[in-house]
Amino acid sequence: MKSLRKIICAALVVALVFSLAGCAGGKAASGTASSKAAANSVTDDNGNVVKLPKKIDRIVVCDILPLPSVLAVFFDSAKKIVGMSSASMSAAKNSLLSELYPDILKAQTGFISDSDVNIEELAKLNPDVVFYNASSKALGDKLTKAGFCAIAVSPSKWGYNSIDTLDNWISMLSKIFPENDKAKIVKDYSSKTYSMVQKRVSGIPDSERARVFFLFRYSQSAISTSGSSFFGQWWADAIGAINVAKEITKDNAVTVNMEQIYKWNPDTVFITNFTTAQPSDLYNNSVGSYNWSAINAVKNKKVYKMPLGMYRSYTPGVDTPVTLMWLAKTVYPEKFSDINITNETKKYYKTVFGVTLTDKQANSIFAPASGAGKGF
Repeated sequence: MKSLRKIICAALVVALVFSLAGCAGGKAASGTASSKAAANSVTDDNGNVVKLPKKIDRIVVCDILPLPSVLAVFFDSAKKIVGMSSASMSAAKNSLLSELYPDILKAQTGFISDSDVNIEELAKLNPDVVFYNASSKALGDKLTKAGFCAIAVSPSKWGYNSIDTLDNWISMLSKIFPENDKAKIVKDYSSKTYSMVQKRVSGIPDSERARVFFLFRYSQSAISTSGSSFFGQWWADAIGAINVAKEITKDNAVTVNMEQIYKWNPDTVFITNFTTAQPSDLYNNSVGSYNWSAINAVKNKKVYKMPLGMYRSYTPGVDTPVTLMWLAKTVYPEKFSDINITNETKKYYKTVFGVTLTDKQANSIFAPASGAGKGF
């Protein structure tokens, strides 16, 4: 009887392994028996050729935080998204994303902490594909070894160029889901917007360019910003401004102190949604013991919270073209006086994604609450 139970248990384990193996990934992915025959394959952002199941109804996104919002708008539905990180969820709860696509709130978050995935909890979600951050190669190996169809998506492969990154994300998704192909229309709109902004700011002399500072994270104990190797640098270049922290070459976010900020004395400060801080916190010096009173941006009331549409707009996402226009208009209002950001936002969503926004919904993108910054 004990031998029979052992045989039955072994058979169940084998069945579970094969049920997870919807597709295989790797430099030379090997086929795995599955009830879902591979319809095609895709090359992910780590160069892995990943075989895809014919039907993809259940999607989990691990640590590539903006992607759930990109997927929801891409599909004009969040029903396929069954799992994502808590950081993605906090953005969803505090943004227009959950209003447009309330199904996003049904996604599970308990399977992941940062980039640490609990394989057993992930298996319970029965995903057809799992997306992960391309920089988390150990996680990709772990997912593939466990039999999941794992697809790497990179936030930095294109040099922190938000438009190129969005275009390439949409291009990959359009290959995986050809029935929703939006690659050309997204790229065309992004290119047109970028070219328009460049035409208006390219002739600004260096001496007249706005000096901007990106307040990436802000707490009682630390201040972090973008040096020359993070999204803030690209945003500054794209709108014809000067990133005052450009001298710092460290990749990703960098910690700075008030003495450095006094020295840089930026004209404009942009606060991301990776912190709960609002412009009033700088105007009133209400966080920690920091004193911003001598900074030009504060003295002239030029501190702004970055937009929060579908996700935190500092990173690439579906709001990137709109964010570019908003940043340019905010820094150089006289050069973009003809741009009605509400109308442009509505036009963009309707033209590119077929999504109709009200004036109230469009305007909410540019008046974000603090909640999305919790947990960082």
